[in-house]
Amino acid sequence: MKLQIVPARTGFLWVKLGIQAYFKQPLAMTGLFFLFMAALSVINLVPLLGNFVALALLPTMALGLMMATHEASQGRFPQPTVLYKAFRADPQRLRGMLVLGVMYAAGFVLLLGITSLVDGGEFVRRFLGLGGSASQSDSPLELQQGMLVFMALHLPLSLAFWHAPALVHWHGITPGKSVFFSLVACWRNKGAYMVFGFTWFALVMVGGLVVQILAMLLSLPALMGVGILVLTLLTTSMFLTSIYFTFRDSFTADPAEEAVPIAIE
Repeated sequence: MKLQIVPARTGFLWVKLGIQAYFKQPLAMTGLFFLFMAALSVINLVPLLGNFVALALLPTMALGLMMATHEASQGRFPQPTVLYKAFRADPQRLRGMLVLGVMYAAGFVLLLGITSLVDGGEFVRRFLGLGGSASQSDSPLELQQGMLVFMALHLPLSLAFWHAPALVHWHGITPGKSVFFSLVACWRNKGAYMVFGFTWFALVMVGGLVVQILAMLLSLPALMGVGILVLTLLTTSMFLTSIYFTFRDSFTADPAEEAVPIAIE
């Protein structure tokens, strides 16, 4: 396997391909997104370990959505079981996915710990649904600082695990190397990923503006809330669909060399 450098305009193409793949199987992709969120919500209900387990399952379930996108792009209907297909892999790759999940969960928990140093744990309490402290509820400055720190640190964490699940499952790369290669791929193709991110941001902003204008023209304030909810559902589903194409175009591999480590050139 080798890293493939793509021009910045490829970021726009990834968005386009993601939208096209979504509309090939819109009900299936939306349903899988709902199932994805529902499964994590149920796991989160488990006391103590629920949040950590849900975080650890994110890479595996994200890989499932990439598999579903591949199926949809080929005109096939992705089944719900695709979300858990990684659990049926050979022992080596299954172990790699489990290790990768623990690595992501540990990194996420570490980020939460860092935010506690900034805001005294206020962001963590809000994130876990424990409510805010009385002393800080009247002064949200610390909470805002915690949120900003979390967002700044979560970006590199997300990029490190952007391609990692696919590298582990499809190409047999070890978890540690897959995280490294994911970061390198995102950095070397930073132009394309910036276009990718800004394009999605622009689409969300334009969509929100259209919903707001329609609600005003029709004098239906309730349409605003419903429209934003539908818009969020659609854009999030299409965004997750488009991630598959970022991986497909960032790496080249001969099928006979799936287990060979990536050569960064």
